[in-house]
Formats: sequence, structure tokens, C-alpha cells
Amino acid sequence: MSEGPRRVAIVAFAQSDHRRRTDEVSEVEMVMPVLHEVLGTMGLTAADIGFTCSGSSDYLAGRAFSFTMTLDGVGAWPPLSESHVETDGAWALYEAWVRLLTGETDTALVYAYGKSSPGSLRDVLSRQLDPYYTAPLWPDSVALAALQARALIDAGTTDETALAAIAARGREDAAANPRAQLRGARPQGDYVVAPLRTGDCPPIGDGAAAVVLAAGDRARELCARPAWITGMDHRIEAHALGVRDLTDSPSTRLAAERAGAFAPAARPLDTAELHAPFTSQEVVLRRALRLGDEVRVNPSGGAPAANPMMAAGLIRLGEAAARVHRGESHRALAHATSGPCLQQNLVAVLEGDPRP
Repeated sequence: MSEGPRRVAIVAFAQSDHRRRTDEVSEVEMVMPVLHEVLGTMGLTAADIGFTCSGSSDYLAGRAFSFTMTLDGVGAWPPLSESHVETDGAWALYEAWVRLLTGETDTALVYAYGKSSPGSLRDVLSRQLDPYYTAPLWPDSVALAALQARALIDAGTTDETALAAIAARGREDAAANPRAQLRGARPQGDYVVAPLRTGDCPPIGDGAAAVVLAAGDRARELCARPAWITGMDHRIEAHALGVRDLTDSPSTRLAAERAGAFAPAARPLDTAELHAPFTSQEVVLRRALRLGDEVRVNPSGGAPAANPMMAAGLIRLGEAAARVHRGESHRALAHATSGPCLQQNLVAVLEGDPRP
């Protein structure tokens, strides 16, 4: 589904400070300030929102239906039209976007959060794998990313020097992002799982994010320069890693095509916020999305600067939209992923109104 009869835009974005640990606050206490901020920037309250959708994971929280408690952060009154996705909040945004396209409501609140600090994230993510053949081997998320990186290096697509350059650029960009968990220059570090070093891997941390969507004239009332979602699509690779070419991402390419990213008559892309937790994954995504040097990639620092599970993909959409809001981008691409080695991929294209 690439577009509908209504125009829907991201009109506000907020995120928490991303930190290694937030033991002193619950998920509700972490989310509430972000919700208040994203609504407060437009003078809205929960009563002004027609639909609310959230993204999180019970695996991270360690208890079933944990998201119902976080709804306390939204408020118990008035009653909500609400939904939840057990994945990154980017997919919650997709659900809300579809709801607005149908005309059922004019506004939607989307939020996502994750606390990775309480447990071993590398082990938790292994539960995403095929339960019969792969998961019993207990390969963790970094080992699988290293497998992908090794495939890219063996294919001659990249090398460790190029990966280090990607890491350095991301750290430099993150220096201007006050919300990032890691900012400024730092050494590439030792190998975590060869060929990936510490600088090639995302930090483990806690964080939350929220956006507000609005349709048509309501979007123009709430935001001086809405970030119109001109297309959005998501696709998935085969679950079995052995049947995939880890050096390519055809699902990302197809999602981008269906979202209109490559439309010949459209304005050229100038910004791309890619959900590439590992530097090697940026190499794969750049090729799949045909991004040249003229496109500014991850000006926020990207996931290597802050990677709160279940919120990092939504943050990519929010960061891209914020650049459109500020007039720093005219046509931006945002990407979110979930699963091992870029298994599931969502692509959205955001545009500002043409200059008069």
C-alpha cells in the first residue's frame, strides 16, 4: 500500500534521553514525559487524539501484556481507541497511518519504548530465530551480524577500514544530538565478534519515542511544515538464514519501490535515516536503497548512537520528519528493521510542501 486518497503527515516528534540503564524508573515513568512533550508542543491533550498505537516487546519486559500498564502514561480518561504491535514502533506508525487513510480519524498518537538493560539483550534476541534448527544453537544477535559482515567482506563489498569510517561518521554526527546515548569521537575498540569491533555495534540502552500523525487540513493546523508520508511499505525476508543472501536486502528494495522512493518524477532524496544497528548493515541498506553520496545518511547519528529496542525504528521516522519540519530536508527516506540480519524492513518517504 503506497498511498491513499487522504494526505497524512507526521506533525510532531519527541524522544527521551537514551541511557544505558534506567533502573530508577518504570516503563510508565519513562514514557510519560515523552507523551507530554509530543502533545504539548501543539497544545494537545489525550482527548484530542482519535487513535493511539504503541510498539513494545513483552520479551524485554519479562511479563505478558506489559504494554497495558504503559497505557497509564497516556491516561485513563477519556476512553481510548487503542492498539498495540509486538515489535518496533515503526510498525505501530504504519497501523496508525492506515487508520488515518481510511478516514476514521484525523489524528493519531504513536509511541514506543524498550528497556534492554535488565537482561542479556543478545540472548533475548536469539528467541526471534527459527525454534527448531537455529535457536537451539544459541547464536546471539552480534554473532549473526558478524556473519553478515563477514559475507560482505568476503564478497569484496566492504572491508574493516570502510566499516570504521562509517562508525566514525556516525559518532561525529551524534555529537550534535543531545538525546543520543553515545556522542563524540571514541576508539573503534576491540573485536566483539570478528570482524565487528565495539564501534561497529550499537549500544544497549533504554529509551522511548512518540510521534503525532494528522491528516489533511488538521495537519496544517498543527504544524507549520508537515512531513507528509507520500508512501510507506514493509516486507520480510525468509526466516531461515541459510536461504538468504546476507549481502543484499531485496525486501528493503521492494518496500522502497512500493513506497515510491524511486519514482522518476519525484524530487530527489536528500536525507535517509536508516535503522542499521551495525555498520555492516548500513552497507547493505545503502546498496538496496540506491543511496549516493548526495544523500545525507543518519544525520542524527543513527542506531549506533542510540538503539533502544522497539523504539529505534520509530525514531528513524521521527528524526527524518523533524528535519522536514525544520526545513533541513525536502524529501527524506526513513527505514526501520526488526529481526536478525535485516529480516523485516519498513520504508517510508516523507516530503515537505514545495517552497512558494
